[in-house]
Amino acid sequence: MIFEHEIPSGSRLYFGESAKLKREIESVASQTFDSLGFEEIVTPFFSYHQHESFNDKKPLIRLNDNENHEVTLRADSTADVVRIVTKRLGRSTESKKWFYIQPTVSFPTKEQYQIGAEVIGGNFEKMAKTAVLLLEQLDIEPILQISNIHIPHLLNEKYGISLEVLRSMHVEQILAADLPWIEQLVRIDSESDLSDLNVFPDDIRTELEKIREAVSKLEYKKLVISPLFYAKMRYYDSLTFRMFEENNLLAMGGIYSIEGVEAAGFALYTDECISNKMNRE
Repeated sequence: MIFEHEIPSGSRLYFGESAKLKREIESVASQTFDSLGFEEIVTPFFSYHQHESFNDKKPLIRLNDNENHEVTLRADSTADVVRIVTKRLGRSTESKKWFYIQPTVSFPTKEQYQIGAEVIGGNFEKMAKTAVLLLEQLDIEPILQISNIHIPHLLNEKYGISLEVLRSMHVEQILAADLPWIEQLVRIDSESDLSDLNVFPDDIRTELEKIREAVSKLEYKKLVISPLFYAKMRYYDSLTFRMFEENNLLAMGGIYSIEGVEAAGFALYTDECISNKMNRE
């Protein structure tokens, strides 16, 4: 029996203070992006192409249009922003910098409100700085974690370390790999640890140099480096960043390629930011 006051698990309800905070966060984000020269975009809730962005189609909520073509509800904003800006808007706009404030939904009944930004041809450092600035405007100063998703893939494909081991960070199993430099790689967590990279093979050193160059351009006191961080991320294949406080993930982004289009972007998770501010108050 479903009572009249019940709402589905995973859905969102805002009232009183939470509704006020949500509106304030979105207003600050809109003003911040506008001051940085971003254009706003609101993508359709329905899409013919969302399935192209997901290896696992299970999260997608499927419907059919009036001609019985399959459509899905918006489960991701990044791919649609890039696709619409480059293929539908095309020559009608010269803007390369876009932001959105909108929810995503996924199976069975999960809502997630996001504030995001995508820059066609953008670079990692500017995108990370934009995310830091936005959270500063919201009076939130989380940890900024810098990673390079290509390093775990190299460890898996060339050096025999399982992605599952890396995902769960089983340090003992990682150190058990017969690699003379693996302990130094595990111990990297600050910019000073990147000063001498000669111990690493060329492929790993190249990816660590990308982290070193990016970190040298970021002035943020709560910065950590996690070269072994691995999570399934749909587009990111190089430098990534995450921002979190007390194990709550507030934002995530990096550089990526979608259908041959190079871009940089991030998503800020509105609901986690609301919870962060309410818990502090």
